Amino acid sequence: MTRPTKSHGRLSIRAASEPRELIEERPPLRDAWTARVITLFPNAFPGVLGLSLTGKALDEGLWRLEPVDLRPFGEGRHRNVDDTPAGGGPGMVLRPDVMAAALAQAAEGTPPDRSEWPVIYLSPRGTPFTQATAQRLSRTRGVTLICGRFEGLDQRVIDHVGIEEVSLGDFVLTGGEIAAQALIDATVRLIPRVLGNQASTEAESFSDGLLEHPQYTRPATWAGHDIPEVLLSGHHGEIARWRRDRAERLTKERRPDLWRAYCAAHGRDPDEDQEL
Repeated sequence: MTRPTKSHGRLSIRAASEPRELIEERPPLRDAWTARVITLFPNAFPGVLGLSLTGKALDEGLWRLEPVDLRPFGEGRHRNVDDTPAGGGPGMVLRPDVMAAALAQAAEGTPPDRSEWPVIYLSPRGTPFTQATAQRLSRTRGVTLICGRFEGLDQRVIDHVGIEEVSLGDFVLTGGEIAAQALIDATVRLIPRVLGNQASTEAESFSDGLLEHPQYTRPATWAGHDIPEVLLSGHHGEIARWRRDRAERLTKERRPDLWRAYCAAHGRDPDEDQEL
């Protein structure tokens, strides 16, 4: 049997004539967090997920990626996965029976409790994806992601299966593959040992409801611009206060919605300190 290529992920759902341990160079850790991705383009994975720290963690078995090709579940000679929208209109809609069959295979070996293994459809009408969502998903055993195409997915399968809809923002992509990779990346980096320095995830944007403060490095002077003096002072208390102040200023200026939520959570007046 031909060994699966990395472009299909370290693991994929497929029949094998050899035991799994003879196929893989390094078996995944037991109970490693797993992303199963239902897609018409399995070759799009791992994509950028196979690079840098997420790729290294994938190779080391700290998490698993299992693309599920939707096409083989299609109907008829041409394996059709879509049909015209009921009531008329442009485009095509993914069929509920086809998606249900793919979801049934993707559900094999997963816990029935959706809090342990969510099923998510990447959709522009879904609940906004946030850092809190990534943190929630990183604490599960895995996730099944549905990459939409065309005009979307038949509502009946969404209702019948109880699929969670998640959106990356107020824009429309040609498919859910890029959105799925972004969601996986944001989640995998929160898994212990993936980044190596877990403290770095605790001091970045959105970790405490604020945007991250500005960052600087050597040289101390570049193109006539100096690193703020306080950052070179060695006074950790002053540095922490400066960073908090800049984080608050940036958040109030660029994300008033986050600023209001932050103030509400901390019992503060969002209009306080007019200099912010």
